Amino acid sequence: MNVAKSSPWWTADRHMDRRPFLRARGDITRAARDWFAAEGFTEVETGVLQVSPGNETHLHAPATELIRPDGERMRRYLRTSPEFACKKLLAAGEDRIVEFARVFRDRERGPLHLPEFTMLEWYRAREGYDAVIADTVAIIARAAETTGIAAFTRRGVSADPHAEPERLTVAEAFARFAGIDLLATIIGGEGDRARLAAQAAGRIRMADDDTWSDIFSKILVEYVEPQLGQGRLTILDQYPAPEAALARVNPSDPRVAERFEVYACGVELANGFGELIDATEQRARFTAAMDEKQRRYGERYPVDEDFLAAMAQMPEASGVALGFDRLVMLASGATRIDQVVWTPPPEAV
Repeated sequence: MNVAKSSPWWTADRHMDRRPFLRARGDITRAARDWFAAEGFTEVETGVLQVSPGNETHLHAPATELIRPDGERMRRYLRTSPEFACKKLLAAGEDRIVEFARVFRDRERGPLHLPEFTMLEWYRAREGYDAVIADTVAIIARAAETTGIAAFTRRGVSADPHAEPERLTVAEAFARFAGIDLLATIIGGEGDRARLAAQAAGRIRMADDDTWSDIFSKILVEYVEPQLGQGRLTILDQYPAPEAALARVNPSDPRVAERFEVYACGVELANGFGELIDATEQRARFTAAMDEKQRRYGERYPVDEDFLAAMAQMPEASGVALGFDRLVMLASGATRIDQVVWTPPPEAV
């Protein structure tokens, strides 16, 4: 059987189809840079090759080897985020920093995922995370203003990027869209698997070795995320403490953390934190995440000891990572993420 092959992305006709989206990307990039400059941010450029690419259970990084002049081999990873390096800069004394960072993820490819993509990440020292939430909303609106688009649309869902965003806690979203009392399943800052599994029974498929976090993620993906960012942006706030990652626990309610995500048309655009600055607590979280990674995938990443040392010197801060390619896709009217990158990977065509 003959299977027709698509022409490469670099053929003239295909490139011309994509060119309006690429021009929009350039316009949005300039507009974002202008916005950050006006807000007093310093644009930084941190290293791609890192001792540790990040210590999250389900994020996977490409690896390589560096060879020293004496022949010694050193394993290095292509970063999944510039977070560790940016926080070292906060410890060094920087106050407001932003980076258009090239980042890498193994095991990710799809209409919204690329193995190499641009993450727009920024930090504010000595400011709470409501400040970076406001930044995120402003940057999304600025992208829409730049292209002149009135509403983002995807798969029949629209969102007005200029409207006042909806703000929901994760617990409110689980109750509204899945009928789950999420906070009742968090005891002493830890997720109680049996309690969450009992509420989720008959709603999702659960394996015997699914953890509390696995069940949480399945409910989030199947019931909650498709309902977010409809008509306007949604700020999903106060993630449960077991999903805190690098965020600090809310001082007034230890069941939740100062972590938020922003959605438009069911698409996650940004993930931000009120930053944890307790190096001992962060080491414990990294160890637990890498133990789970070892159990699931048979691998673990080293801990960046230099990062933990810097964390102990960091001021209080807030930060956010925004998927820049996804934002350009929605703001330009593109339907696939490979339409808005200049050189998509071969499997995108």
